[in-house]
Amino acid sequence: MTVALKERARQRVVAARGDLVALSRRIHGTPELAFQEEQACAWLCEALAGAGWEVEAGVYELPTAFAARAGSGPLRLVLCAEYDALPEVGHACGHNLVAAMAVGAGLALAEVADDLGIEVTVLGTPAEETGGGKALLLERGAFASAHAAMMVHPTPFDLADTPVIACTQFDVHYTGKEAHAAAYPELGVNAADALVVAQAAIGLLRQHLRPSDRVHGIVTKGGDVANVVPARTSARYMVRAATLEELATVRAKVLRCFEAGALATGARLEVTAEQRPYAEMHHDPDLLAAYRRNAEALGRHLLDDQGGPRVPISTDMGNVSLALPAIHPSISIDSLPAVNHQPEFTAHCISEAAEQALVDGAVAMAWTAVDAATDERLRARLLGGPAA
Repeated sequence: MTVALKERARQRVVAARGDLVALSRRIHGTPELAFQEEQACAWLCEALAGAGWEVEAGVYELPTAFAARAGSGPLRLVLCAEYDALPEVGHACGHNLVAAMAVGAGLALAEVADDLGIEVTVLGTPAEETGGGKALLLERGAFASAHAAMMVHPTPFDLADTPVIACTQFDVHYTGKEAHAAAYPELGVNAADALVVAQAAIGLLRQHLRPSDRVHGIVTKGGDVANVVPARTSARYMVRAATLEELATVRAKVLRCFEAGALATGARLEVTAEQRPYAEMHHDPDLLAAYRRNAEALGRHLLDDQGGPRVPISTDMGNVSLALPAIHPSISIDSLPAVNHQPEFTAHCISEAAEQALVDGAVAMAWTAVDAATDERLRARLLGGPAA
């Protein structure tokens, strides 16, 4: 029975391949930033509504979020669709593919939902790159009735157990006092110097950080003209660590570096726009094992057990994984030497390899859901979870 259901699911994705590729390319060609994904959201809703799904846009007070549902069984599974892009480099993280894969897997599962006794939701999750759309949706109840959630993300490699670490982001602002930089510099308070002191302190701090910690940022305002002592400077920084607990300690150390800049120069420090922390990812072991088997059955060569790269990323899917069973595997689009967040990777996200990854990712997710629904032990465990 399971084999037949999987084949029906695969055939549904194969039949929809042309439409899924067109959807992916459409999103890719119209990159939209976090919380501004109006066209991508509309196109995804149209694709699912056209297939007979019950679709609601603007859910949970997020205008570019949506929820589309099919099936009515007791086991409720969520497929997360991301579709935000990055400034300047567009879809350099392949969220056009993430979105299309979620739709493809959803179509496949709708084909067999009644046989499996499942309800499947394709959940449109905006603002993964910055803003934490999934964290907001989680707080507002979007996953409250779900038993499991999954998504697949394009990278240069096939990895089931994608390493995901915790992350937070914030803006820092220094306010000093203007003065003529040559005639009366002693009357000024240099906000740019405050930022330089802070960055130097962070550089020295790196000796005392764990190998899994990350600190990086950009200057968003460095002054106005060279002959005026800068009175206002700003920067945006990200801090990462293996877990939320470790993140809190690193964040405190980094903030002290920014405080040092204010103390050294006399400038006033303000920290704003701190986003909800992204948590570390806890991949559900049973779902992950099922995905690994299914990806390998599709000809994917996963690097988890072959000394593959363990490069860490951060995503708000980690927050979801702390609340319910979830997985976030990576799927290769054969992009090397290009890697995520490079413009060369953007180009690879509409390649033939990317299109095959779209199909394989959709099928692998659908097959994993079939396994979750038909494996008596796994199904019972999921149904006995928080949503029961």
